[in-house]
Amino acid sequence: MADTIFALSSGAPPAAIAIVRVSGPGAFAAGTALAGDLPEPRVAALRALRDPESRTLLDRALVLAFPAATSATAEDLIELHLHGGRAVVNAVEAALVRQADLRRAEPGEFTRRALLAGKIDLSEAEGLGDLLTAETEAQRRAAIESAEGAVGRLAEGWRARLLEIAAQVEAELDFSDEDDVHPAAPAAVAAACATLAEAIEAALNNPPVERLRDGIRVTLAGPPNSGKSTLLNALIEREAAIVSPIAGTTRDRIEAPVQRNGVAYLLTDTAGLVERTDDPIERIGIARSGEAIAAADILVWLGDTPPPRAGALWVHTQADRPGREQVSIDRDCGLSAVTGQGLDHLWELLASRAIALLPRLDRVALNRRQRDCIRDAAEALRRAQREVDWLLLAEELRIARLALDRLTGRADVEAVLDTVFARFCIGK
Repeated sequence: MADTIFALSSGAPPAAIAIVRVSGPGAFAAGTALAGDLPEPRVAALRALRDPESRTLLDRALVLAFPAATSATAEDLIELHLHGGRAVVNAVEAALVRQADLRRAEPGEFTRRALLAGKIDLSEAEGLGDLLTAETEAQRRAAIESAEGAVGRLAEGWRARLLEIAAQVEAELDFSDEDDVHPAAPAAVAAACATLAEAIEAALNNPPVERLRDGIRVTLAGPPNSGKSTLLNALIEREAAIVSPIAGTTRDRIEAPVQRNGVAYLLTDTAGLVERTDDPIERIGIARSGEAIAAADILVWLGDTPPPRAGALWVHTQADRPGREQVSIDRDCGLSAVTGQGLDHLWELLASRAIALLPRLDRVALNRRQRDCIRDAAEALRRAQREVDWLLLAEELRIARLALDRLTGRADVEAVLDTVFARFCIGK
């Protein structure tokens, strides 16, 4: 029998209202011990909550009861809508923890129980986790799509097509000698595997959801004293990096998140690039600058020499200084981080590139774990497409199906569940 768990499921007190949830086989008994008689299922009613031992009044609160058949966790569930002071919440939780067989919930345990009961699948749970941490409109919309089952529906469509192919292969293996069973044509099976693999690979070509959550990685790079730190501070509108006329002030990467028009960016200021140096610390900084340049979604190059990689935004900086007013035709824009000249244009250029890097809201965006699952499925289908032995072909199709099952949580994925729910809050 599962434990009965409880947790504060609303924001941290003090607040106007604090919601404490109790879920499990002992939930109704715990609610009765506090509130006396419980209201009708799914009907809020005012009750006096009293300590079961001392009968001291703890609070007057709204109480709701959800029988297992209709609750979010598929277990008996009680909600206590308390006054949101810290002392009230602490007193009610203390009364609950003293009851037999009740314990505090682990992070994400309510949602985990909903998953294990079949109320939601793993991709929906991940979407809910993203929704809890969403900070931009794009993040919210992508998370809602996932939480509402978009990833699961996509996976179930692929799985249904995969099972049709597998059924043909199994019929060939088991009943090929029967007169009323038409043998599957190897070419037709190979074509079906290829078509399904292409559909799955098309989803892999969509930008990952991490771009929405973690932000577009924008690296500011160039030689020493090219204005990288000044530009970083101007873009994020605060002093995150030290600005000095002394060359080599920035010795390590400085990262700063910022949101602009609903898009999240992660800006990185880097150490100035020089061809040679005898300073071991400076060499480490330059190496890390190279890593940041390689990992950047967008490279903003502030040097007067050509950028170190194709596709960079080549920016003419310090345009307010005498002799630098003229912007060369090969630069994407000219600006002065000191006066603000050209900053809006740079943001426009960044936004235009970000659009191509972010997942489209009319398509399903997948996270890294989900992408790994469907990549495994696509690779198994490609192997099946080339396989001539029916038995080995059936095994590749089984591997593909298990990969899709891991995507939605059908397979035994206890370790995956631990990772997914570790980032949930306690009461969710």
